Amino acid sequence: MSVFLSFIGFLCQVLAFIIFLRAILTWFPIPPNNPIVVFLNYVTEPILAPLRRVIPRIGMVDITSLVAIILLIIIARLIHAIQ
Repeated sequence: MSVFLSFIGFLCQVLAFIIFLRAILTWFPIPPNNPIVVFLNYVTEPILAPLRRVIPRIGMVDITSLVAIILLIIIARLIHAIQ
């Protein structure tokens, strides 16, 4: 069970990093059909889409990525504390 929890904690950290990378790449003029952008959208959209339905935009700013990163880090730390 410890190996499984360690894997889930590691997966949460990797997903948080990938969401951070996706958020940073939105600042640059990269075409949406770029393979890196397509991959990042494919991996992160199942996490971000449900949160977008719950979290409203603040003006023109979408804070969904920030909330997702914070939640993933909290989950990873809780898993680490359980072990």
